[in-house]
Amino acid sequence: MHFWGRLAPMRGSYREKIEYTAAQMYYGENRTMQYIARELEISRSTVSRLLAEARDQGIVRISLHPPTDRPSALEHRIAEQHGITVHVAHTGGRKAAPQDAVARLAAGVIDAMVEPETVIGAAWGATMTSVAEHLPDRHVPGVQVVQLNGSVNSQPVAAEATGTGLGMGVVERFAEAYGGRPHLFAVPAIFDYEQTKQLLWRERSTSRVLNLQRRTSVAVFGVGAFADGRPSQVYADGYLSRDDLNQLADEEVVGDVCTVFLRADGSWRTIELNSRCSGMRPDELSRIPRRACVVNGPHKVPALRGVLAAGLVTDLVIDQASANLLAHGE
Repeated sequence: MHFWGRLAPMRGSYREKIEYTAAQMYYGENRTMQYIARELEISRSTVSRLLAEARDQGIVRISLHPPTDRPSALEHRIAEQHGITVHVAHTGGRKAAPQDAVARLAAGVIDAMVEPETVIGAAWGATMTSVAEHLPDRHVPGVQVVQLNGSVNSQPVAAEATGTGLGMGVVERFAEAYGGRPHLFAVPAIFDYEQTKQLLWRERSTSRVLNLQRRTSVAVFGVGAFADGRPSQVYADGYLSRDDLNQLADEEVVGDVCTVFLRADGSWRTIELNSRCSGMRPDELSRIPRRACVVNGPHKVPALRGVLAAGLVTDLVIDQASANLLAHGE
């Protein structure tokens, strides 16, 4: 059990002043009772009484912090619950830092997985864009980076605000970091018609990318959230029609990975819209040896639970607030 002492301002009487002095030396300076007794020229038992009185008077106020609040304890608890490797980003209480801290930690975790001849499969999204910006630059022979989900949006919006810009940026930045070769997946994120997708999947240019996806040894992806008023880009930036969104709600979808939609229990096969999605299917994704999932907000925890239930993660990088929610089942 960890605790810390906070000393209240010193008050008037001599007894209170000596209580404060003893408490300051014991809690603030980490002195022993024997040292304090010698310095104040009193007995050790008197020091013990002064410290007890300081607590009773409110001069010392103690706050308890359960060990599960610590990143290392959270990592262990989540790892035990889900059978995965967990990395919790500690932000030190800074309000503006969680997203950046997660991206930096994730970049380091992913970098440790990259070795010669690695095929990296990257999904696009705001989270992965941030991670890509923090990758170290080092040349690794034979690295290839392939896009795991299409990103073309049918809506007339600026490319930098869409998956088109994000998809290219993520894949090209990963390739640039390791001196590797990028392979873009120039297809819609979500097709209007399943038949169109089936026909395009037969084209040689598309088949080449699909075959490389299946050779992926390290997959990196975020989680799309479909709840709590903070939807991810695939839900908010025009990729889906109102009818599509209503259908996802009726299907009890909680989020997506690689723009493939999942329910809270990890099921996805019976969600009709998935037949029109271009992202790597969960059964294919689960065959990739290392699968690094990056999560940076408590609003994504319901979707993350679905992703974990589907068995899609081997390595999780997560912010501390989200880790607390995930670990305690809230």
